[in-house]
Amino acid sequence: MRTTRVCIYPKDIQRITGRSERYGRKLLQDIKRYFDKQPHQFITADEFAEYSGIEVRIVKEFLVD
Repeated sequence: MRTTRVCIYPKDIQRITGRSERYGRKLLQDIKRYFDKQPHQFITADEFAEYSGIEVRIVKEFLVD
C-alpha cells in the first residue's frame, strides 16, 4: 500500500498545474480565504480538489512521496 500525504503544499500545486511555486503559494492563500481557515491551518487534498474542480483522485496521484 502506497502512502500519500493529506496536506497540499505549493510544490504540489506546481506539479499539478505546471505553474510556478509562487503561484502555488498565492493559490493556497486564496483557498484558505475561501474555506475561512487560519494562516497556520493546512489545505487538504479534498479541499484543493473542491476549489480547483480537479478530481480528488487525480490530485492524490501527485501527492505520493
